[in-house]
Amino acid sequence: MSESKSTQFKQSLGLLDATMLVSGAMIGSGIFIVSADMARNVGSPGWLLLTWLLTGIVTIAAALSYGELAGMMPKAGGQYIYIQRAFGPLTSFVYGWTVFMVIQTGTIAAVAVAFTKYSAVFFPILNPENVLLALGSVKISVGSLYAISSIILLTYINTLGIQSGKIIQNVFTIAKLIALFGLIAIGIGYGFKSGMLSHNFEDAWSASKTTSQGGVSALGGVALLMALGVSMIGSLFSSDAWNNVTFIAGEIKNPRKNIPRSLFFGTLIVTIIYLLANIAYLSILPLKGIPDGADVLAKGIQFADYDRVATAAMSVIFSDAAAGIMAALIMVSTFGCNNGLILAGARLYYAMAQDGLFLKQASTLNANAVPAKALWLQCLWASLLCLSGTYGELLNYCTFGSLIFYMVTIGGIFVLRKKEPNAERPYKAFGFPVVPALYIAVTLSICLILLIDEKTRFDTGMGLLIAAVGIPVYYFTKKRAAVSE
Repeated sequence: MSESKSTQFKQSLGLLDATMLVSGAMIGSGIFIVSADMARNVGSPGWLLLTWLLTGIVTIAAALSYGELAGMMPKAGGQYIYIQRAFGPLTSFVYGWTVFMVIQTGTIAAVAVAFTKYSAVFFPILNPENVLLALGSVKISVGSLYAISSIILLTYINTLGIQSGKIIQNVFTIAKLIALFGLIAIGIGYGFKSGMLSHNFEDAWSASKTTSQGGVSALGGVALLMALGVSMIGSLFSSDAWNNVTFIAGEIKNPRKNIPRSLFFGTLIVTIIYLLANIAYLSILPLKGIPDGADVLAKGIQFADYDRVATAAMSVIFSDAAAGIMAALIMVSTFGCNNGLILAGARLYYAMAQDGLFLKQASTLNANAVPAKALWLQCLWASLLCLSGTYGELLNYCTFGSLIFYMVTIGGIFVLRKKEPNAERPYKAFGFPVVPALYIAVTLSICLILLIDEKTRFDTGMGLLIAAVGIPVYYFTKKRAAVSE
């Protein structure tokens, strides 16, 4: 496929397309899984729902704040451009480096692993124990090759042009939204008849931590705050990637207005869906359970098999067919999610390459006006990440890195208000300065908890280390560029 440096991005995505990208990239597999671990961490329906609500508020607050920056700088690369303008090229490079090394590619890999996990319900050969080759700690299985194949397929589709990626995104996002609303309606309707929801809320706020063996300890004060912070890593991961729409600003019609609007509508839709989905789970299953329970009701949300809460809930209603129904839904959800991630991520590397801070090959667009080489570089690294680490490790690396740079970016609003008070701002951050400041304070607290807690300390520390390595890499890249000139 021929490459052309003169080809420009085509502004062909409207408000609906941008909103579908925001919500589609956010909804992957997390909402179907992470509530089990969250329920073990907080031990009560009230605190579980509050954690999801806080996550939604934090996410919407960040999205509203990003709207100001998106309106000011409607360019391909989005968040990378915002950070560069506020803090300079070093900080923006470290962000782009971290996105490429772990945030975007790690999320793509984690979602591909989840896609494979649920495909294995129909094709058991994809289960992780079917190892083809073991190279030390790296194990190449049929499942990992399948996950990589899904990334390659979506990358190829997106090299064919923005319209190809748009069609996949809209079809799969609409399909999973309809399916999720169906799941919610069925679950809540069942709950009114069974009385399970009212049973769960008989003791709504007695927080407790439950170990994987079933041991229970009461929570209060600082211990409860720590538990909430750790729990939020799952809900924040499930709500992440909303910022991807900023990467494709060059392909959105009227980006100064449509990007801020899509950020708000997309994050609001997902927040409502996630809250309702958890109410549906609580309408069908008891929150508390025991590890070796005889059935899904005895195991509850806390000990759903393999943490598959949605599958356990639907099995109460659909019996043996539930596993297949939910596996199909999650396959649709994760495939569509990864399409959005793959589509958007390459635009950031393109912007970096245009600045001479990424591989030069990524700075060109192909005949279809998309950064094909950046897409394939992203594909290669994400595929390698599929072979390393587990879903949980990838989740922790990605979420912590994302939170750090969300804070940095929103801090950029304060910097640019001072540096460029007269700059054009078609949209201003909601509740400035209170809402952005509260977001930074809450997110900083969560990051500190993740660094302190024994369960997440190592993985989040690794995420921080990866970002820090970007500093010497930046100076090496600048030096090499100067020599080549």
